[in-house]
Amino acid sequence: MPTPSEPHATSRAAPPTARPDFDCEVLVVGGGPAGSTIAALLAERGRDVMLLEKTHHPRFHIGESLLPANAALFDKLGVRAEVERFGMAKFGVEFVSPDHDHRAMIEFADGWDKSLPYAWQVRRSELDEMLFRNAAKKGARASEGCRVRKVEFDAEGATVDAELDGGAKQTWRTRFLVDATGRDTLLANQFRCKEKNPKHNSSALYAHFTGVQRLPGKLEGNITIFWFDHGWFWLIPLADGVTSIGAVCWPYYLKSRDGKPLPEFFQDTIALCPALAERLAGAALVSEVHATGNYSYSSRISSGERYLLLGDAYAFIDPVFSSGVYLAMQSGFVGAEVVEATLDRPRAAAAARRRFDRVMRRGPREFSWFIFRVSSPTMREFFMAPQNPFRVKEALTSLLAGDIFGKTPIWPSIFALKALYFMVSLGNLGRSLAFWKRRRLNIRDVEVPAS
Repeated sequence: MPTPSEPHATSRAAPPTARPDFDCEVLVVGGGPAGSTIAALLAERGRDVMLLEKTHHPRFHIGESLLPANAALFDKLGVRAEVERFGMAKFGVEFVSPDHDHRAMIEFADGWDKSLPYAWQVRRSELDEMLFRNAAKKGARASEGCRVRKVEFDAEGATVDAELDGGAKQTWRTRFLVDATGRDTLLANQFRCKEKNPKHNSSALYAHFTGVQRLPGKLEGNITIFWFDHGWFWLIPLADGVTSIGAVCWPYYLKSRDGKPLPEFFQDTIALCPALAERLAGAALVSEVHATGNYSYSSRISSGERYLLLGDAYAFIDPVFSSGVYLAMQSGFVGAEVVEATLDRPRAAAAARRRFDRVMRRGPREFSWFIFRVSSPTMREFFMAPQNPFRVKEALTSLLAGDIFGKTPIWPSIFALKALYFMVSLGNLGRSLAFWKRRRLNIRDVEVPAS
């Protein structure tokens, strides 16, 4: 049983209201944005929360681009000023297509809700550590270097087996468990309910560079999306002069590496996109090159009587619209209500879980409709030459800003945009059929080595 004298644990003792037969009321596994958010919220409400992180902050993580909708969540957590301090302002998205001579810019200020004009690009090592420390400041007991190996549930709670960096074992007894383990997908793996996304299968290569050409003036912090034959690239400028470059590509392409050193293969991939290669002329690689496969997945379940799956522990979708951190943090806010209902109002727990499940499904569903089509000729035209009949451009910009859970009335216009998409696609039937045939071939499952 863990004790306050162990060096990995904080010195804060459990509150006097904690039940003596449990080590904590809520045990949160994973100290990323999802886990740190729900831990901070519950601790602030007086809950006895234990937050476990397998590594030590600061640690590298990809996914540096945030959405304007994150701002309200940072405000509620009381950390927006810190994000402003280390983040780079991001006012919109630049799209670059090999089929067009011009470049297109979508600015968040043109969305339906004019109060969401910008977001930030951040080093995830800074953001994640800040959120983790904030949870501790709010009263959560936070521990690093502690990896959870197994969870067993019973009628009253869960027993959690964990292992410390040095190999020592721990056992925790908790009334409620939150799985915020990200792509480790602790519970989805244990329950065998994790599924590859049948409609989207992609892999990624990514690294950090210095000396990358950026957009001028106010636009310097904007993300740029480059399409190329095997997928798309991101270019994310960070405040310290480093730029994150990544390629999200079809698995067959990553498999074609065939033993070539990863940095060399990444440079070869960049060369396939002349517009990006131009921006990287004279740039220097300043990090390892990473590769990952099996990119998109989801769990068949999001919650149970004594547990929740938050953020990437539940589902991960293609990052083209930078939704990861926002959906993770949003799940923490909604998940906190489920925990409170389960512990204090058991009769309301089932309804709270149903609401939670709807939210968890909604985010990936709304973004995925566009993700599945983002490389289609019709959707590419929509992004490269946006028009605003029925306010569809404003609605799409709001969706790209993450404004999908509030009261902004974008949905009739989103429906109109989808109808226009199908009509234009039918008007170019041959081209559209060729795209979907090629896409079906692209998403075929192949074994991709990660490194």
